[in-house]
Amino acid sequence: MIQLQHVNKTFEGFSKHAEALKNINLDISARTFSVIRGPSGSGKTTLLMCLGGMLRPSSGSVRIQGEDIYSFNTRERSRFRASRIGFVFQSFYLVPYLNVLENVLLSAGQAKEGSKQHRAPALIEQLGLAERILHKPSELSAGECQRVALARALIHQPELILADEPTGNLDPDNSLEVLRILHNYHRSGGTVMLVTHGTDADQYADHIYSLDKGEIN
Repeated sequence: MIQLQHVNKTFEGFSKHAEALKNINLDISARTFSVIRGPSGSGKTTLLMCLGGMLRPSSGSVRIQGEDIYSFNTRERSRFRASRIGFVFQSFYLVPYLNVLENVLLSAGQAKEGSKQHRAPALIEQLGLAERILHKPSELSAGECQRVALARALIHQPELILADEPTGNLDPDNSLEVLRILHNYHRSGGTVMLVTHGTDADQYADHIYSLDKGEIN
């Protein structure tokens, strides 16, 4: 499903350049749960952003289901990302003035109106947030906010979820709940790529990769 071939990413500065990714080659099958583990500054977030079509590599190719996503123009890439990929981040990125239901529906623009309106309350209930459906982010715990972010990622039924340290701001119980939700999505046929510095997700992973100083080991 995911193929990275000779992916490099260099950030240019005034006096030097930093190599964030160095000749990354990966071949990830569909319907697998993959973990990429590495310390802070190892290039994990850069790799995920390249995978998600948000950061063009300096060289190399990124293919998702055979599509070279950087051969698309900006609009085509945004449409592909919105319809095929769900994103979950350590910082929840919820809109503070919208309630739970509105935050979940915000990312469902590619779904038919009736379909998303029907799915959202059921998904919110499935994630244990039925009693919070009209609450705003400031009225939720960190664990509840992350579950809202998960619902937002899942609402358009993506084929792939990219998760960037999704448990980094959570206590152990909420961390396990988030990983359980991702595991259930994977068991239902979805593909998960999760980057982290910890080991909590290892028990759910089909494959574990190590990333250090921009290189897969």
